[in-house]
Amino acid sequence: MDMFLLVPLGSLLALGFSAYLANGILKHDEGEKEVREISASIREGASAFLKRQYGTVGVIGSVVLLLLLVLAYFGNVSYFLPYAFVHGMISCALAGFIGMSISTRANGRTTNAAKTSLSPALNIAFSSGAIMGLCVAGIVLMDLTIWYFILDHFYPGDIELITDVMVSSAVGTSFMAFFARVGGGIYTKAADVGADLVGKIEKGIPEDDARNAAVIADLVGDNVGDVAGMGADLHESYASATLAAMSLGVFAFIKTGLSFNAMMAPLLIMFGGVISSIIGTFFVEVKGERVRHRELLNAIRRGVYATSALSFIISFIIIYLLFGMEHIGLFGSMAAGLIAGVVIGFVSEYYTSCTYSPTRRVALSAESGTATLIISGISVGMLSTAVPIIIVSMVAVLGYYLAGGAANHDMGLYGIALTAVGMLSTLGMTLATDAYGPVADNAAGIAEMTHQPPKIRSRLDALDAIGNTTAATGKGYVIASGALTVIALITAYTQLVNRIIAPAELTLSLEDPLVVAGLFMGGMLPFVFSSTTMKAVGHTAESIVAEVRRQWRIKGVREGKVKPDYAKCVDICTKAALGALMTPALIAVASPIIVGFTLGPKGAIALLMGALVSAFSMALMMANAGAVWDNAKKYIEAGHYGGKGSEQHKAAVVGDTVGDPFKDTSGPSLDGLIKLMTMISLAIAPVVVKYALLK
Repeated sequence: MDMFLLVPLGSLLALGFSAYLANGILKHDEGEKEVREISASIREGASAFLKRQYGTVGVIGSVVLLLLLVLAYFGNVSYFLPYAFVHGMISCALAGFIGMSISTRANGRTTNAAKTSLSPALNIAFSSGAIMGLCVAGIVLMDLTIWYFILDHFYPGDIELITDVMVSSAVGTSFMAFFARVGGGIYTKAADVGADLVGKIEKGIPEDDARNAAVIADLVGDNVGDVAGMGADLHESYASATLAAMSLGVFAFIKTGLSFNAMMAPLLIMFGGVISSIIGTFFVEVKGERVRHRELLNAIRRGVYATSALSFIISFIIIYLLFGMEHIGLFGSMAAGLIAGVVIGFVSEYYTSCTYSPTRRVALSAESGTATLIISGISVGMLSTAVPIIIVSMVAVLGYYLAGGAANHDMGLYGIALTAVGMLSTLGMTLATDAYGPVADNAAGIAEMTHQPPKIRSRLDALDAIGNTTAATGKGYVIASGALTVIALITAYTQLVNRIIAPAELTLSLEDPLVVAGLFMGGMLPFVFSSTTMKAVGHTAESIVAEVRRQWRIKGVREGKVKPDYAKCVDICTKAALGALMTPALIAVASPIIVGFTLGPKGAIALLMGALVSAFSMALMMANAGAVWDNAKKYIEAGHYGGKGSEQHKAAVVGDTVGDPFKDTSGPSLDGLIKLMTMISLAIAPVVVKYALLK
């Protein structure tokens, strides 16, 4: 039990260092009145959205809570599950709120800091991202500590039962993360598309021009989608991967007397990741004023490399101390996931950065028109799925066999779960590099709106460019880690069902019509789900376009003499985005319940497997296609192939607008879809086994 105290210690270190960074950010001056006013407007808009979003999720969550209470009352699920559901929702919402609160206070300060030099601006923007990453890690570790001690009080020493209850309890976290990711994604891209359609394409005004009524809504969207939404998404992956590994570890070592050590291994690896991430933040710095794009990117990479190296070393020590050399292969499983995360980031960067040929070829295709640019972007997006999927497949196989799966199947499953833990162990740093981007983007937008001198805007544009690169690599990491997490959760689901039906054992065969039906339905769901999210962005963007056009006709707005009503567009986006959540939410929640109760556990597992394969491929394609269109546009804006205002640029703007919901709404939301479906299946597994129509 003494070693368990390292888990809350890791939480306190993460949250304490986050508070230290936040205090440092808030000490910086926010700048002149106009900068403060715009920053305050962004903050108010983001807060209003989160308040309404949490209210909406609270109403829907109350219905789910009532159902869980009924199931618990009749003994079909654990009595602790309803309370864990509420706790998970609150903790996930808290992580998103903290990240958004800091990012909306760091944006204006980053703009003002750029007046001095590039270094303090980078420091503020990156520190705000680090707060998001470390808060997610700290809150998850604290949640796990609280629930372990509560369950250990009621079931002293029964870690098999404790971990079974804990892994199912993450359904509340998954529920909130889904709504945060999908709702934030719809909001941010509807505002972005609406602002671009009228501003850039129709009126020919620059991005973030103060005359565009949707510009504040666009900047708000960066925070609610790319900070709060993404933070909630990774919060859920981090918690679920850890819990799945704990449960599978206990089961794998149940006959050896090392079950407690197996449960502790993923927790201590995450503790090591927190220490590594904190140290890694000190490696992110630039010196001098004349800093090129590559040097800025290398500054971020130094932090990632240092964090990964430290986590690698600490994890080896942890595995050795817990299991000795007899099971050192478990370290190989963890290390495979850690290395895979870094490599997948590189692959995403190669396909989406304007430094490399794929994006430059897409930019070149703009010379032939919009159609060829769209075709080229889709082609690159499809091709970009190959390497990450091969890597994840290899990592799953390596994780299984390195852990000893050839001799002990349960050990192999534990090894697969540890690959997900390894990939997510450096989340504090990885999320920092991703959440930094929206702050830099906001700062550059504020500089444009307040007409800052060219030198300041140039510094902030440099930070924004790096943010675009880290955002693209971050999405690949998020999607891949989500896929590995779901593999671990499906494995945990299978083991749970086997324990319920013991001494019988669940068998899956393609000759079984229940399995075939589940696979096909699972493969179909991501397409239907993506249709609903794309449609939601399109409909909401139509409302924004109509409002921006209306305000453009107001006398004085076009000339910049009258300030547009920014709040109106924020309100339209907020209401429409939350209203559009219902259909995708219904798909995610209802599908595993309906299939589970009709086709039984075998059909449910097949559904999850089919959805995973389809969603993983689609998410990578959409995220990378959207990013390559975005960066192809930026490459043209840098003076290539005609530059700003050219026909090639107009074609690239259309491509970027099409790609926005690809990379920031539908693509990332698929990650949340498969995780929520899997967590719901886990939560209702005992009921499905008992009452399914077909088995």
